[in-house]
Amino acid sequence: MGIQEILSALSDGERRKILTILKEGKISSGDLAKRMEMTPQALSYHLKKLKKADLIYETKFKNFIFYELNLTILDEVVFWIDSLRKDDENDK
Repeated sequence: MGIQEILSALSDGERRKILTILKEGKISSGDLAKRMEMTPQALSYHLKKLKKADLIYETKFKNFIFYELNLTILDEVVFWIDSLRKDDENDK
């Protein structure tokens, strides 16, 4: 996982909407597809990108897959962006 993959994943509006939904808590892939009004195949594409960037993780329970935010990665991204801002402020 690298910052490039994270920023690439965050650059897509549909993936940001998925993250916003996941902010509410764990959700099954079927329910997420319904909320997103997406086919399972389209949703799978976006989830793959988010998983590759470690922004989400999945858990399996019986025949269901559930997705959740990986807040640790989001915290790291915010910290990195904030460090850029602080470096810029120190240059002034």
